[in-house]
Amino acid sequence: MMKSVCLVLGAGAGIGGNVGKRFAKAGYHSVLCRRTDEDGLKKLVGEIEESGGSASGFLINAVKPDGIEDRVAAIEADIGPIEVVVYNLGAQIGDRALAETTYKAFERGWQMATFGLFRLASAVCPLMEERGSGTILVTSATAAVRGNSGQHSHAAAMGGRRMLCQTLNAEFGPKGIHIAHILIDGAVDAPDTLGKMLGPEGFQKLRETRGMDKEGLILPEKVAETYFHLAQQVRSTWTHEMDLRSFSDMPWWNH
Repeated sequence: MMKSVCLVLGAGAGIGGNVGKRFAKAGYHSVLCRRTDEDGLKKLVGEIEESGGSASGFLINAVKPDGIEDRVAAIEADIGPIEVVVYNLGAQIGDRALAETTYKAFERGWQMATFGLFRLASAVCPLMEERGSGTILVTSATAAVRGNSGQHSHAAAMGGRRMLCQTLNAEFGPKGIHIAHILIDGAVDAPDTLGKMLGPEGFQKLRETRGMDKEGLILPEKVAETYFHLAQQVRSTWTHEMDLRSFSDMPWWNH
């Protein structure tokens, strides 16, 4: 029997993996996709299955031709209709002055943040349009609305991601497809993103000083609850853009 699918592109141990777990808990088959770390992917799938959920995992490179398109087609043929898509790919290359930002690095940010989302939409929107429903949830960043020094690639890429969400919504919202742009305005308590940037000791120190019970870091499992809520909204009250941050962080527009 084919199941309704929640497809997560960028299913790490942070937001993506937790979103997959939340949808699996609600009865969806979560298809978790990431570029590297097959062991981590197997662990996520195992955790979902041990909790009574249904999931599968695939390593794909969203930048390579046909990777996204082929995976969408295979899911629809072999698992079930994709009702929810979570586009959770990051595009951060770190702070770089203009002279240190190569053409290749700048283009890679665009490929991951904007072109990848375009390709995903090109693959799933016709299917969702035919069914008359569907949800596309797009994780974004502060750079989508504020261009800081050293963020030439990231800001341009995420700004493009935000505008693409708006154009997709303008075309497909009236056709029953809910597209939401979710701006993550702060540090996320995620071991394979922030943890890798800071290193094990730095990450643990930050968690002890700002995270855990202090709730000064954005908790992925709580973000997952918000994503699930967005996917359950009735179309008379759809949310098309929102931002999330810890209570102790200053909003992007105030600094």
